[in-house]
Amino acid sequence: MSIFQLLLVGLGLMGLMVVGYMLLSGPSIAKESQRRLLAVRYRHSESTKDKVESQLKKAIAARKPKQFVRAGSGSRQQALAMRLERTGMNWTNMQYFYASLGLGLVLAALIYLKTGAALLALAVGVMAGAGLPHFIVGKLITRRTNAFNSKFPDGIELLVRGLRSGLPVGETLGVVASEVPGPVGSEFRAVTERIKIGRTMEEALQETANKLGTAEFQFFVITLAIQRETGGNLAETLSNLADVLRKRAQMKLKIKAMSSESKASAYIVGSLPFIVFSMIYMVNQNYIADFFVDERLMVTGMGGLVWMSIGGFIMAKMVSFEI
Repeated sequence: MSIFQLLLVGLGLMGLMVVGYMLLSGPSIAKESQRRLLAVRYRHSESTKDKVESQLKKAIAARKPKQFVRAGSGSRQQALAMRLERTGMNWTNMQYFYASLGLGLVLAALIYLKTGAALLALAVGVMAGAGLPHFIVGKLITRRTNAFNSKFPDGIELLVRGLRSGLPVGETLGVVASEVPGPVGSEFRAVTERIKIGRTMEEALQETANKLGTAEFQFFVITLAIQRETGGNLAETLSNLADVLRKRAQMKLKIKAMSSESKASAYIVGSLPFIVFSMIYMVNQNYIADFFVDERLMVTGMGGLVWMSIGGFIMAKMVSFEI
């Protein structure tokens, strides 16, 4: 069997594994049955609590107008533009494309000049050019999202104090935009600017929620929508929301502390092959040189990287919890 036949067989096996995972990770039948039973209970129960919960669910389902669509669902370029916008940087799609292309070409040229292996240089250049910018953008999004979530409860508390002092919601949003530093102030400033040019409050908040893509701000938008539908004390509702968001952040920190040992083990186990390979290459280059020349060793190395990636993905899923 030739090397290309082995590659085709390997790709076929990987495709079967991906399809099997997608089939097995579908919606749970038990959870769907439980959801339907709860819907029936809310619909026909005589309990006041169940009736209120049913009204809240209907208000949430009916709060979003038809013009709102999922952020980034139009095209790949729109999804990429949304990701770049979430970083808080003034980057464009063309700048991202040129940076990825330049990085891939430079790394491919360096590896080819060092080893003379064209196939290896092409593979590393493609993976680095496509993966490294995506990884950096993801890190920037995570850092900005964490900074927003850490200050967002303080912004809600400031909003509550403004409402209790008698200010309308629009003015309190402007106070939060001017007083709270960081991403919270910039996002609320964008909301107030949209309201000033004629957008409704719900449209302005929903646009910011689509940009951020966080559950915390979506809770805030839902709370304002429910209050508009059902009425009630908005200041008290937002105060409870700020308390819930703080407890949610505390729970995330507890989960991070509990899963830190497993993550450290995954990092150590995943980095050991690369560390050993680099040390052997520095000590005895001739011993490792065949990996850059022999196609069989290249395929074996790529297969090892694929299996390590699968193992890392599984370990990441095991320590990933949704709150």
